Amino acid sequence: MKRPLYLFIAAMAAVPLLPTPEYWITLANYVGLYALVALGLVLLTGVGGLTSFGQAAFVGLGAYTSAYLSTRYGLSPWFGLLAGVVITAAAALLIGMITMPLSGHYLPLGTIAWGLSLFFLFGNLDFLGRYDGINSIPEIPVFGYAIASGREMYGLIWLLVLLAVFAVQNLLNSRPGRAIRALKGRGVMAEAMGVDTTWMKIAIFVLAALLACLSGWLYAHMQRTVNPTPFGLNTGIEYLFMAVVGGAGHVWGALLGSTLLTLLKDQLQTVLPKLLGSNGNYEIVVFGVLMVLLLQRARDGVWAFVRKRFPAAPPAVAPDDAPVLVRRARHKAGTTVLEVDLARKMFGGLVAVNDMQFEVKAGEIVGLIGPNGAGKSTMFNLVTGLLPLTSGEIRFRVGNEMRRINGQSSRQIVRHGIARTFQHVKLIPDMSVLENVALGAHLRGLHGEIGGLAAAMVRGNRSEEQVLLFEARRQLERVGLGHLMYEEAGNLALGQQRILEIARALCCDPTLLLLDEPAAGLRYQEKQALAELLAKLRAEGMSVLIVEHDMDFVMNLVDRLVVMEFGTRISTGRPQEVRSDPAVLQAYLGGVD
Repeated sequence: MKRPLYLFIAAMAAVPLLPTPEYWITLANYVGLYALVALGLVLLTGVGGLTSFGQAAFVGLGAYTSAYLSTRYGLSPWFGLLAGVVITAAAALLIGMITMPLSGHYLPLGTIAWGLSLFFLFGNLDFLGRYDGINSIPEIPVFGYAIASGREMYGLIWLLVLLAVFAVQNLLNSRPGRAIRALKGRGVMAEAMGVDTTWMKIAIFVLAALLACLSGWLYAHMQRTVNPTPFGLNTGIEYLFMAVVGGAGHVWGALLGSTLLTLLKDQLQTVLPKLLGSNGNYEIVVFGVLMVLLLQRARDGVWAFVRKRFPAAPPAVAPDDAPVLVRRARHKAGTTVLEVDLARKMFGGLVAVNDMQFEVKAGEIVGLIGPNGAGKSTMFNLVTGLLPLTSGEIRFRVGNEMRRINGQSSRQIVRHGIARTFQHVKLIPDMSVLENVALGAHLRGLHGEIGGLAAAMVRGNRSEEQVLLFEARRQLERVGLGHLMYEEAGNLALGQQRILEIARALCCDPTLLLLDEPAAGLRYQEKQALAELLAKLRAEGMSVLIVEHDMDFVMNLVDRLVVMEFGTRISTGRPQEVRSDPAVLQAYLGGVD
């Protein structure tokens, strides 16, 4: 993939040096401006799964801020850029805090609402010239030289585009980038790994807005005039089309989509009036039909076809050696690690968990068994904070004291040392096995959330990445998946995906590991290997709470069993004791004679 990339950069650098017609230079400038906005939408919509129709309004904020300050007060366009960034960031932060928690169709409707609001605000403020806008905007000075011509603007626009591309690419191939990629439909898993998903959604919303602001700043000083027309809802929809057509999940898809749609619109506006006459906007109809056909044939965007032709090396490669992350101190064998005290969970009038009581000690494996619908997974979700308790308490040993953890969120609980897998596997299928596992080490990074984003974009996190990827490699080799670390996770068999989840949970450095049906889908030899791994973890002082339906696997592995039926504990004890309990035989193991 590097050779086509270098050829692309060389070709773009040669364009203004060749006798290229000015019209094509102008088109290339618009492609670059559109690509900046589409790049933000790749980050926000394609990767983060958050649909926005209002990005054109942020373009307007950047354009109007610099235009107003440079014409009204004679300030430098560079100061206008700084002011635009500050105003756009503040507006995006406020809007993001309101709209990003929305889900389903409410989120895109919310972005339409604020997009329209800003558009009409531009057109109704007297000091912004209302719908006539602002004229006589000065050129951008660079080292005392004013950039006036289209060829000169071309160099500045595409320099900033390439810098933005590499910054976003660096971000996505990093610890916070893995958290961003986990947002799309996998928020529960991301929270369980310690990711603050609400903050991360707001962060990428602000980043996308800032890229749009940069585009608006360039647009204002290239056109030398601004009015509200280019910042309306229709333009916002076109920006989203560019990201989707190019490949909403791919950074370089933003450039490809911007190029294709800009050239297509230009050709339709030239050709169709000659064929059908100038009465009517036929290009809009044809453009819409072509977009539908394209999306039917290439739902992942055109860039997906390019990737197949030029396969890329894995974006994340684990080093052969790196400093080992500091491990959490293990509890003394036999001390109580987890206490579930009269835990009750009600959904309306349905009692899903009925005054459950049990404990898990350091260095033991406890099995939680029962018929389907007994409430086992609900009990797991109560321990890990995915569900709130109706009554009762759950306490976990942090250091030398037992602390109440019910009422805390998943990301707070995992900080204490509780990690889990899921009954239905939750992973990022188009990301490598290595990166999926590295997501488990999210809380063990060296940078904070804001510092992590900034460091990632300028590759200031290279040492952190080496340490986290090496940890992920260690855990994969530990569970027997080291030979598959660069395979896409979605290509693994179900049993291998379950083992991947265990490796990801181990990356959290837990003292209590919760496994929800880990042996489901495994072959006999794989189950034997899993049992050996869990026995090794127990010997190291790890506590394990496991839900499993394979009785042979459970009986030969666990130290104690807790049996549930209809949300209630009906038996507890060693496997041989539970096996002969009449209540268990009646409820779970086939009944009594």
